[in-house]
Amino acid sequence: MLDQTPPRTCPAHAPADHPALPRPRTGVLLANLGTPDGTDYWSMRRYLGEFLSDKRVIDYPSWKWQPILQLIVLSKRPFSSGEAYRSIWNTEADESPLMTITKAQTTKIRAELAATYGDDVMVDFCMRYGNPSTASKVQAMVAAGCERILFFPLYPQYAGATTATANDQFFRALMAEKWQPATRTVAPYFDTPLYIEALAQSVERKYAELDTQPDVLVCSYHGLPERYLTEGDPYHCQCQKTTRLLKERLGWDDSRIITTFQSKFGPEDWLQPYTVEEVARLAEAGKTNIAVCAPAFSADCIETLEEINEEIRESFEEAGGTHFTYVPCLNDDDAHITALTAVIRENLQGWLDAG
Repeated sequence: MLDQTPPRTCPAHAPADHPALPRPRTGVLLANLGTPDGTDYWSMRRYLGEFLSDKRVIDYPSWKWQPILQLIVLSKRPFSSGEAYRSIWNTEADESPLMTITKAQTTKIRAELAATYGDDVMVDFCMRYGNPSTASKVQAMVAAGCERILFFPLYPQYAGATTATANDQFFRALMAEKWQPATRTVAPYFDTPLYIEALAQSVERKYAELDTQPDVLVCSYHGLPERYLTEGDPYHCQCQKTTRLLKERLGWDDSRIITTFQSKFGPEDWLQPYTVEEVARLAEAGKTNIAVCAPAFSADCIETLEEINEEIRESFEEAGGTHFTYVPCLNDDDAHITALTAVIRENLQGWLDAG
């Protein structure tokens, strides 16, 4: 974690009464979606209330959406969501898998960057929703002497409901700082060769464990309302390109890999095909042995461990599927850490030189 009490000195040639300042450093702040503090009703309600009140996530007018959210959704959904989280909860650490994995990713990235930049770079993480908050980590980095902060939303593909809202929260945190650091945000990295390589290796490792190769690899991405695409969000196109690049790296033809979208919410049409329906269609068409991966998620979470590996698996098996394989997210796999660290080093160019 960040050292909250770094050494402080006075600037050169400063008067004797000048306040001491910490040594200038550069911060790298990783950001993920978020997690409830617990699986109880009130923890889930706080988390879901923050998440579902985000205009980037649900962009309906507040006068229309908030009564529905407060009186209906948040009266019922915390119970079902809490049950889903309990099925995957890291009981030993008393935290969600997303929190456990993000901590591990941060530790490994911190070690990689320390080998290059020494103590000149500080690395930590925050969550868009829940704790640790973006504002608390920005405050801590500024207090520790970070005059520059590289903000890295851990989403390979850009979407307004993921990357943009993480950036929004970062900028809001900066508004509270008397002395703002210089900042940069990291662009989507869905087409970087090291990321595609890490993704391909994860598929190859899982397939090597199987006695029979799956008929189809389903690349399931988190969903968005279909109209977001027509309004200019590039997410759908970046997901399609991710699948294509993965297919080319694996040397497969089009019949062995498809793109689908999960986590539909509300009455609108969302990006299609829907994963839960498509896996059932595959089973009914005789594709009874499939694998599913989740290239939009940098870490396993409720959408992968519960939704894919439980709900979507159940849909497939009820339709006649016999073999369902889930390919875990890249998490803190070494190839993934190498890819993420390379993106960070590229974005630090001009600020820092390798030691």
